Amino acid sequence: MERAEKREFVTAMHDAFSNAGAVVVAGYTGLTVAEISAFRAKVKAAGGTVKVAKNRLAKIALQGTEAHHMSDLFKGQTLVVYSTDPIAAPKAAVDYAKTNEKLVIIGGSMGATSLDESGVRALASLPSLDELRGKLLGMIVTPATRIAQVVNAPAGQLARVFGAYARKDEAA
Repeated sequence: MERAEKREFVTAMHDAFSNAGAVVVAGYTGLTVAEISAFRAKVKAAGGTVKVAKNRLAKIALQGTEAHHMSDLFKGQTLVVYSTDPIAAPKAAVDYAKTNEKLVIIGGSMGATSLDESGVRALASLPSLDELRGKLLGMIVTPATRIAQVVNAPAGQLARVFGAYARKDEAA
C-alpha cells in the first residue's frame, strides 16, 4: 500500500469509527474469499459495511474518536463491521458467525461504550430500529381501531333495531 492509499484508508476508517452507531471487530482467519464476499453481501443488505483492517492503520484511525478504547482488539487477521444503525452490524456479524465458525467475534464499540463478545451478541439479539418502529406503530394503531369499533357500535345497534322493526311491520 502506498503512502497516499494509507492516508485515504485512515481517513475513511476515522470517519467510519466517528459516525458509526456500532462497530464490531472480528477475526477471519481461515475464511475463503468467497465466504468473505458472502459475508460482505449479507452485511451490505443489512445496511452495514465490512472493511478488512490493517491493524496498525486501524489503530491510527481510532485516535480522536469515541471508540479509541478498541485499539487493543486489533490483533491478528481482523475485519471491521460497522453501520449507522446500532443493531444492524452486530446482528449481521453474529448471524454469520453462527453459520461459519471461522468468523470469530472479538468485540466492538457502540459510541464510547466498549463491547466484549457477549456485549456484541446481546446487542445483536435486540430488535432492529425498523422492527421497533413497526411494533410502536402497531401499538398506536390498535387503540385507534378499538376506539373506532366502540364509536361505531351504537350506530350498528340502532341500525339492527330499525331493521327488526321494519321486518316486524312488513310481517304484520
